[in-house]
Amino acid sequence: MTRGKPRGLRPDEEELWDKVRHSAVPLHPSKRKAIKDAIEHRKPKQPQVPVPKFRVGEAATATAMPNSFSPSISDRLASAPIQMDSKNFGRMKKGRLSPERRVDLHGMTLAQAHPVLSGFILDAYAAGNRLVLVITGKGKDKPDEGPIPVRRGVLKHQVPHWLNSGPLKPMILQVSEAHLKHGGTGAYYVYLRRQR
Repeated sequence: MTRGKPRGLRPDEEELWDKVRHSAVPLHPSKRKAIKDAIEHRKPKQPQVPVPKFRVGEAATATAMPNSFSPSISDRLASAPIQMDSKNFGRMKKGRLSPERRVDLHGMTLAQAHPVLSGFILDAYAAGNRLVLVITGKGKDKPDEGPIPVRRGVLKHQVPHWLNSGPLKPMILQVSEAHLKHGGTGAYYVYLRRQR
């Protein structure tokens, strides 16, 4: 048996259907109203960003770099504006200022290092210290055996973010990579603000 086009309703069937439809009582009118209200109040869809047309052989336009290929921490710290006295900053970068305190985060997990770093900075600020050294290490070289690249030196990349957020940010004037004699790229100078 083959299906054909639906035949539609005859006039007497339409009349019968209208009577049934008008006399029917909804089973759950409150649910129906809630659904209708939810549909009316939902957020409008965000407009999609148009994708520019591209033809084979045409030169591609430059776009913003994705997060995975963002500039390194050292590049971002070097390009950050100098907040402290430029003379002291120059002395600090050349290793001529000695840190008053230091903390070594080698071998710690992110969960262990974060509270240690926070406590260290809070204590140093309370004691009136100005220049402290945070040693993170450069990270171990691990064989990359997966399709997703693993960043080398997790603490080295995470510590500047911790220092630039939360309760620590108001106490810190400048963060910069340490001089070679204080650990080089495996350590950070943290110059604290004066207490008021």
